[in-house]
Amino acid sequence: YRARSYDEAIELFKQVDKKSPYYVQAKFFMGITYVQLRQSVPAVQAFQDIDKALDEGVEGVEDEDRMGDLAWLELARLYYSTRHYDSAIDSWNHVDVDSEYWLDALFEESWAYFMAGDYPHALGNIHTIESPYFPNSFYPEADILKAVISFTICQYEDATTIVARMKKKYEPIKKELEAILNRFKGEESEEQFYQFLKDVRAGKANLSPTVRPIVENALSDRQLLRNLEYVRILEEEEGRFKKAPTSFRNSPVGADVTDALDFARNLAIRNAGTLARERYQRNLDELNEHLRDSSKILIDITAAERNKLDQQVVSGQLSKEEAQVFGIVQPDEEHVLWPFNGEYWRDELGFYRQVVISKCSK
Repeated sequence: YRARSYDEAIELFKQVDKKSPYYVQAKFFMGITYVQLRQSVPAVQAFQDIDKALDEGVEGVEDEDRMGDLAWLELARLYYSTRHYDSAIDSWNHVDVDSEYWLDALFEESWAYFMAGDYPHALGNIHTIESPYFPNSFYPEADILKAVISFTICQYEDATTIVARMKKKYEPIKKELEAILNRFKGEESEEQFYQFLKDVRAGKANLSPTVRPIVENALSDRQLLRNLEYVRILEEEEGRFKKAPTSFRNSPVGADVTDALDFARNLAIRNAGTLARERYQRNLDELNEHLRDSSKILIDITAAERNKLDQQVVSGQLSKEEAQVFGIVQPDEEHVLWPFNGEYWRDELGFYRQVVISKCSK
């Protein structure tokens, strides 16, 4: 798989027996491999096999809930990419509210709702993400989606306001993140960034309250933590070696052990620092991309408003606007409507809807 020999990888993954503790992982990587080959049908089957295996009580799987959530996320993304939005939404809804991936699922689902023309659900999900229950959440793309929805329904003033607020909030964050990254340059930048990673994980990094949660989230994935743990294990081994008898430490074998430990530790530190820097850079690049997208939205708004004025010049008056309202909820005997009054309740998270009024001309 890592060598991108995908056909061979699939054949090897298929050989993992259903009774093996690695069956679910093999199915997951098989699905990912099919995604790389752009073969959606067998990819969907592989992820569905994971859900089936977990339901049947397959044994030996480490962190079953996480593997199930990852399978549903990948299924949802597959359905979304093939424009099966209802199936995508159903898959995202299988990610439980207690899952570490729930907010990601909720936000990604918002785009599916938008593509399906269900703007009230899309904006309702974003309303949940931006609630005070998740103070450290970082979804600048949520503002992009809100602006796109406002633009789509011809609420140009609202779209402009959303973009302006987004730029005011995130441009200073971008500058601060860039300034932090620029501190780590030169030949030993990997070691320096490794130390920065350790300081971030320990809560000792010199970061402002605004960017601290952003950096912590960017440097918290499992692969990074495994690298940190590996360095810790090597350091413990080095500590045990230093407690060995002097005669052993000064022997030729002891010298070989010292060299091997030093080499392994230095390599592990460089690898961890490089990976951490890549994660940080990716987070910064995504923020820059969202800010560029916000500028593009302003250009589209200007063009749309100019077109509206041109219409007025040609016809002498603006065309009549449709009174199209989205999101009017009619409660029934099983549901109660609670209008939002500025106060969030935990049991309401994920169930918000926003009434949307289109101002587009006929």
